[in-house]
Amino acid sequence: MLRAMSVVETGVEGLEAVLARRIVAAAPGQARDAEAELYRLLAPRARRYGLRHLRDPHAADDLMQHVISLTLEQLRTGQLREPERVLSFVLGACRLTVLELRRGARRREELLQYYGEALLPDVADDAPWTGHQRVADCLQRLPERERSVVLLSFIEEREAGDVGAALGLSAGNVRVIRHRAIARLRDCVESTGANP
Repeated sequence: MLRAMSVVETGVEGLEAVLARRIVAAAPGQARDAEAELYRLLAPRARRYGLRHLRDPHAADDLMQHVISLTLEQLRTGQLREPERVLSFVLGACRLTVLELRRGARRREELLQYYGEALLPDVADDAPWTGHQRVADCLQRLPERERSVVLLSFIEEREAGDVGAALGLSAGNVRVIRHRAIARLRDCVESTGANP
């Protein structure tokens, strides 16, 4: 457990800076307590930033995970040149990530405009409800980001890294979003299949 820090030790710069310096100075694997405490302090701030700017709890969670992982990795490898400015780094990383997500949203919209028609089957209105129709209808109900990940993953057959590059996401985030989207699609198709 991390010991309590005195006012003299933390000074005016804050506990985040002290913890960041401790992580930088520690031998590999020896700063777990400091990392856990830094996470406890910074993760809620990154998530609040995501909620304020992305207005989606899942996107805010993804942002928080990405930014805090990046921050800890930068500290562990000594790439964060001014560890005492860790809070500024986190907020800056949040801002840049949100900008990338917005660029990705514009790109997704372009992709949906281009590929959207391919998702809708060419079936007469009075035709019976088919499995393809159910999937297309459920796909349209997905949130835009999840729909884009599914389109790029399964229509274009692109790997998670390629999908992430196109949408401004990490490969890990693409896999999480894809998993969530497939579960939602499955639930939707099963429920509409029971009540066409």
